[in-house]
Amino acid sequence: MCNFNKQNENTKELLHLLISKLALKVGGANYLLGLMEKMKDIKPNALMHKDRKIISQKLSISWNKVVFKDKIDVLEEILHTRKSSEGLNFNILDEENAKKRKNILNMVKTLSPIIFVVTPRDDNEAEGFEFTPFETTEDGQVSINPIFMTMFFCSNEFTKKALKYQS
Repeated sequence: MCNFNKQNENTKELLHLLISKLALKVGGANYLLGLMEKMKDIKPNALMHKDRKIISQKLSISWNKVVFKDKIDVLEEILHTRKSSEGLNFNILDEENAKKRKNILNMVKTLSPIIFVVTPRDDNEAEGFEFTPFETTEDGQVSINPIFMTMFFCSNEFTKKALKYQS
């Protein structure tokens, strides 16, 4: 999932547009990358940070609920077992194993109410943005929000490639 080179051209273009737009909303790519770097410094995963807030030099991200390791493990398993070229909109509920499907459903129910808010620090020109972990459509289709995936699970290298991509 987080291998930019293995994505198809449409996915690369979508990621480029999405991440570029977010970078503009927070004051620039370096600000966004700085926040992501700070998030990656928190081990084992920034989502489990007890303060539910991470502050970089220019930005901060906060969310309304602590996430526990068992939910992160389910998410990471989904990201690792899917083919890297599958694209962004795959249905994470598309699981044949009943036990794994139940774990995925529980994780989705737990994480769905979370709202992440990225806000600039001391910069009135930037507006910031909000995002949720999942994009849900009718017919029981749940896909991981590409912003969520990029911010919490993909490397800064992935984000840099997306920002620099030219079709």
